[in-house]
Amino acid sequence: MFGYQGKIIHVDLSAGKIVVENPSEDFYRKYLGGSAMGLYYILREMPSKADPLGPENVLTLMAGVTTGLPISGQSRINVNAKSPISNGIGDSQAGGFFPAELKFAGYDGIVIKGRSAKPVYLLVTNDKLELRSAASLGGLKTGEAEDLLKAEVGDDNIEVFQHGPAAEKGVIYSSLLSMANRNAGRTGMGLVMASKNLRAIVVRGKEKPKVFDLKALGALSKEGPIRLPENGDMAGLAKYGTASVVSPQHSMGTLPTRNYSEGAFEFSDDLSGENLYDNYLRGAKAGNQDKEGRDTCFSCVVRCKRTVELEGKYQVDARYGGPEYETIGTFGSYCGIKDLAAVSRANQICNEYAVDTIACGATISFAMECYENGVIDQKVTGGIDLRFGNSDAMLQVLDEIVTASTPFGRLLGQGSERAAAAWGNGADEYLTTVKGAESPAHMPQAKKTLGLIYAVNPFGADHQSSEHDWMIEEGIASELYMQRLGELGLEETLEPLSLGKEKVKFAYLTELFYSMLDSAELCQFVWGPAWTLYGPSDTARLLSAATGWNVTVEELMKVGARRLNLMRLFNHREGLTRKDDKLPKKFYRALKGEGPTANVAMDKGQIDAAIDEYYRLAEWTEDGVPKPETLAALDLAWTAEI
Repeated sequence: MFGYQGKIIHVDLSAGKIVVENPSEDFYRKYLGGSAMGLYYILREMPSKADPLGPENVLTLMAGVTTGLPISGQSRINVNAKSPISNGIGDSQAGGFFPAELKFAGYDGIVIKGRSAKPVYLLVTNDKLELRSAASLGGLKTGEAEDLLKAEVGDDNIEVFQHGPAAEKGVIYSSLLSMANRNAGRTGMGLVMASKNLRAIVVRGKEKPKVFDLKALGALSKEGPIRLPENGDMAGLAKYGTASVVSPQHSMGTLPTRNYSEGAFEFSDDLSGENLYDNYLRGAKAGNQDKEGRDTCFSCVVRCKRTVELEGKYQVDARYGGPEYETIGTFGSYCGIKDLAAVSRANQICNEYAVDTIACGATISFAMECYENGVIDQKVTGGIDLRFGNSDAMLQVLDEIVTASTPFGRLLGQGSERAAAAWGNGADEYLTTVKGAESPAHMPQAKKTLGLIYAVNPFGADHQSSEHDWMIEEGIASELYMQRLGELGLEETLEPLSLGKEKVKFAYLTELFYSMLDSAELCQFVWGPAWTLYGPSDTARLLSAATGWNVTVEELMKVGARRLNLMRLFNHREGLTRKDDKLPKKFYRALKGEGPTANVAMDKGQIDAAIDEYYRLAEWTEDGVPKPETLAALDLAWTAEI
């Protein structure tokens, strides 16, 4: 077998047992890895209506076919379980070095069931699988826990994937971290792992996966550094990180401001990637940003991760990385805050305690809008003057959330939807949630297909589940974008701000490709359908070189459809229906402020029609349920048993 290691770890925490499965090559080709493979085990081994925080929930961590190979954008891990946020499927990805190290340890993934009687961590090496006591890790911040584990294992080169102290306090949007700064967030997977009394997974290995055609892989790998400076999107990402899009989002009217009430932020320059690069990155004062402030994942030439180091009022330790665009959005413009130092401090706190920055920052901005509109007052906030723009108030509330030290903090730690239900008084008017998940910093008011994808996505509003409208719109789409999209069957540019049948087709087909990427476990900043370093046909070349299979783009799209249908089946089994494929009321109200999207709102009739067309393309019922013939065509007839 090439590419894969051919071994999946199965852990029964209730019994304290570990066994290793050796799946067939056909199994690997059918699911590729990631969440498609995770969903296979979840649907087969988790009973219907299981408590997300009970021992019957199944937690899977899956790498992919190319994880650990010497090429950019492959060191990814996918985490799946039933989500405590939506009671549907939970899905999350993370990069760094942990995914590659898991493959080097000789394994392609881990399936975790049950609940340990006492806190434990899982040690995975080439010659050892062991559950060890984690009693000494309780309450430790992620960096502290990582240091202790390195000392206990006696190896500074281990990679640690862990939940943090916020999960121990019950914060619903707790995440899983490696390197104390690489997050698998959004759907509460940290809280799920904490509910199993499993604090961390520690990996160390020396067995690199075999490659079928190393020469072909090497040739493809060498193309990346050549393409990078020629691709403006990628060059900007490499220099400024994901914060490179702050200014473009502002200028296009899609930078969510004051809890999604506006699409442009008057202080966007203060939050920009350029300002982050010039003044906040580690080494910036000495002019060494490129050397010290740009971090990377295993074997990746892009180096999009930022490292911030600050002294003064808002101290930031470089160990905890630096803010991504989404973090800058949710703790910055969402909250009306222009101080990038305060945002960087918020990022560190989230990484120390392991919470998702999108959900956390958006929940605080929701509370700010409720406060400004009289839904809550200082009796509720505990005396905090929770106005937009108040950096100190934002950081104080954040501290109360991650430590669960006050009633206000504990409630906000359950997310904005549950807070709105507790407060009443019209609080739901200010929600930005879909299936319980707060919306990320990309606005469907100007990117219409995002509204559709936010609504139908199985795990809630997500900006990395499809390509964005600009990639195919007239006046914006480049020759490269259209050449890549043509490989998916999308030949013509489309009218800006439209959401007709062709736009729905664009959303659906690119969603299938992104769905495949989250199964093959390839980084969407490197491998993608339009703007990235490599395109669809390159992806097929990569998998063919790694495995020896004759992989086509059509086969990859089928894997994407397989994963999407498995997710939809899981949600249907757990009771989610078309009624859950809806957007918040706030999105149907006109945006305030200035900029290109001022006075713009989404149209509910347009979204409903787009959902109908999306279901038709997916070959689902009118209620969004996969048809038996659709499942049979995807070789998923076995799901009739679940």
